[in-house]
Amino acid sequence: MPDDSARTFPDRFVWGTSTAAYQIEGAVTEDGRTPSIWDTFSHTPGTVHAGDTGDTACDHYHRMPADVALMSQLGMTGYRFSVSWPRVQPTGRGPAVQRGLDFYRSLVDELLAHDITPMLTLYHWDLPQELEDTGGWPVRDTASRFADYARLVADALGDRVEMWTTLNEPWCSAFLGYASGVHAPGRTDPVAALRAAHHLNLAHGLATQALRAALPSRARLSVSLNPALVRPRTDSAADRDAARRIDALANRVFTGPMLRARYDDDLLADTARLTDWSFVQEGDTAIAAQPLDAVCLNYYTPSVVSAAPEGEDAERRDGHGASSHSPWPAAERVAFHQPPGEQTAMGWTVDPSGLTELLLRFSREAPDLALYVTENGAAYEDKPEEDGRVHDPERVSYLRQHLAAVHDALRAGVDVRGYFLWSLLDNFEWAYGYSRRFGIVRVDYDTQARIPKASADWYAQLARTGRLPATPER
Repeated sequence: MPDDSARTFPDRFVWGTSTAAYQIEGAVTEDGRTPSIWDTFSHTPGTVHAGDTGDTACDHYHRMPADVALMSQLGMTGYRFSVSWPRVQPTGRGPAVQRGLDFYRSLVDELLAHDITPMLTLYHWDLPQELEDTGGWPVRDTASRFADYARLVADALGDRVEMWTTLNEPWCSAFLGYASGVHAPGRTDPVAALRAAHHLNLAHGLATQALRAALPSRARLSVSLNPALVRPRTDSAADRDAARRIDALANRVFTGPMLRARYDDDLLADTARLTDWSFVQEGDTAIAAQPLDAVCLNYYTPSVVSAAPEGEDAERRDGHGASSHSPWPAAERVAFHQPPGEQTAMGWTVDPSGLTELLLRFSREAPDLALYVTENGAAYEDKPEEDGRVHDPERVSYLRQHLAAVHDALRAGVDVRGYFLWSLLDNFEWAYGYSRRFGIVRVDYDTQARIPKASADWYAQLARTGRLPATPER
C-alpha cells in the first residue's frame, strides 16, 4: 500500500460535493412548485422517522447564494445538484414554470461566478405526484414525460451547464419505491418494480436523445448508478449463485440496457415466474444504450450474500430500511449478512476496497467512458463541542480511506475524473428523516446556521492541494 503522503491526484481532478433538491431546498409550495411523491410519502404517517418532511429541510432555496459562497470557501471545484421536477414542470406535463427555472439559473450563475463547475442531475427521486397518480414509473408514458422535462431544462440551462446526469440511482427509484416500499411512493409490487426499472432505462435513453438534440456539442452526458459490490459469503456454488442473482438485480438490470443494449438472459430467467417482460418493446434497449461520455458511481458499503438454508427465513441486512417486503424480486432465498468491521451510523460497514473494485469493474465494462464518484461519505453521531466546533474524526478517516481507494484505481489506469462527496450539508435523509447526518457542514435545523465540521477543513485542504492529507488529530 503506497504511503498516503505520496498520493497526489491529477491537476484537473474535480473536487466536489453532492446534494439533492428535496433533501435541501425546502420551499415546497413556493413559486408554482407542486407535490412530488416524496412530499406525499413523507406526509404519510409511519413512513419517515419522527414524521420528518422536507418542507423546510436546509432552506437552501432561500439561502443558496451563501451556500455557494461556502462551497467556494472550502475550495470546491465542482457541485452536483439535482433539479426538482415539480418545481420546473409541476404536473409533469406542459410548459415549464419560469420561476422554478429561475432558481436554477441563479444557482448556476452563482456557481460559475465562484469558478465551481455545475453537474446537473435531472432526476433525484422527486417524481411529480400527478405522474404517480397516473401510474408512475411502472407506466411507459412516464419515460416520455421525463424526456420532455429534460428538454425544458436543457433549453433553459444548456448554454451554461456542460455536465449533465439523467438519473440518480434508478435502482432505489424502482426497487425501494415499488418493491419494498421503504421509499416513495411506497408501493410493494415486485412486478411493478421490474416494470419501473425498464421504464427508467427507457427514460434515460429518451432523455439522452433529447439532451443531445438540445445541448451544444461540448455537453457531457452521464448517468449516476449505485452499483452493488456483491460478495458471496463462501465459495460454495449456492452462495456464488446468490451473488449472481443480486448482481443481476442490482447492477446488470441497468448496465445491460444502458451499456450493452440488452437484458441478460439470467436476469430474465430468474424473474420469469413473476413476468414475461412483455413490457419491453422492440427497440427499447437500443434507445436505453445511447452513447454517453461518462458513468457516475455512488458507493458506500459492500454486500455479502449467501443462499438461505431451506426452511429458514433469509436475513435482510441490506441497509435499505425496515420492511416485510423484499426489494429483490424473485430472490427471496438470498440472505444478506453484515460484513465484519467498523460501521457508520447507518450500520454500513466501512470497506474502501469495494470502491476500488467497482471502479476497476466499470473501467473494464465501459473502457471508453470517463468515471466519476458522485456519492461517497458517511453518517456519524457528530455534535458541536464546547468550542462550537464539530470534530468528526470518524468521517475524516472514512473519507481518507475511500479517497486512497480512488487513488488506487487511478494508479491502476482507471480514468476517474472527479469525486463528489456526499454531502455538503446535513439534510433530510429520506426515510431516516433528520436522524442521520452525512454533511461536512452541520446544519442547525432550528436556526439554519451552517457550521463547517473538521471534515470540511480536511476536505478543503485536499481540494486545494490535490494531495491526500493525513487524518488530523482531535
